[in-house]
Order: sequence, then C-alpha cells, then structure tokens
Amino acid sequence: MTYEDRVEKAVALFNSGFNCSQSVVAAFADMYGFTEEQSVRMAASFGGGIGRMRETCGAACGMFLLAGLECGAVDPKDSEGKSYNYKVVQDLAAKFKEANGSLRCADLLGALKEKKTTHVAEVRTAEYYAKRPCPRMVECAAKLWVEKLKELRNEK
Repeated sequence: MTYEDRVEKAVALFNSGFNCSQSVVAAFADMYGFTEEQSVRMAASFGGGIGRMRETCGAACGMFLLAGLECGAVDPKDSEGKSYNYKVVQDLAAKFKEANGSLRCADLLGALKEKKTTHVAEVRTAEYYAKRPCPRMVECAAKLWVEKLKELRNEK
C-alpha cells in the first residue's frame, strides 16, 4: 500500500464511522505491527478533541501517536530520545496549526461549538459529515504524517 493510499484509507475510515484519531492511526498501524482492531482501540479515547472534550484535535493526536510509534524513546533515561520525539511532535503540531489555523477541536469546529460538552457521540448522518471539517483534518494529518515519515526514513 502506498503512502497516498494510506491517506485515502484514513479518510475512508473516518467516513465509515471511526473517530478522527482512530482513522489516522489505523491507516498506518500495520506498519508498526498492530492490527486494525488494536489500533482503533489505542486511539479510541482521542476522538472529538480527546474524549469529545473539544481540546486537541483527534486527527492531530493520531499523528502524535504515530510519531511515538515511529521514534518514541523506550528507555526512561533516554533524554536525547525523548527530546527528539518531542521535536518531531512539535514540528507536526506547528505544520497542522499552520494548515488549519488551530490544533484545538473547538476552534476547528468554529460555529459548531457546543453550549455544553457531552460524552455522547453524534449519530453519523449525511448532515453530520456535511457540516464538519473533520474529514479534511484527517486528510491533513495523514498527509503531514506521510511527509514526516518520508523525512524520518530518508525517503523521497
């Protein structure tokens, strides 16, 4: 599967009902030895701006989770490795924010800001998809991850 196929897969996963974070992570999870089920479980809580609290965009969180899988430090004393991972995450965050104006789900939803945040997920209808920028956020996060992955792996 090409990287471009993975970007398309991420959007298709979102459009099938997965949350934004699950969609980004699941599109790349097999590259790290995870099944789709494992990947959607590990990313499940990050949708809706982390637990539907409308904080950090779930698509961006998915990108950050992938950064941890790609270059996260595994030795608790590895300060250099931790710092490198944080640099990768901050670079991704800056590019996502530059492309979309914010990292915060509530800001990205704009006029859709809810009066009160609730844990109840919305039913996925045509109207839901029509009013949300989420598929674009998923696509953006997946594309940014592809760019970063190529850079990290020294690919063209």
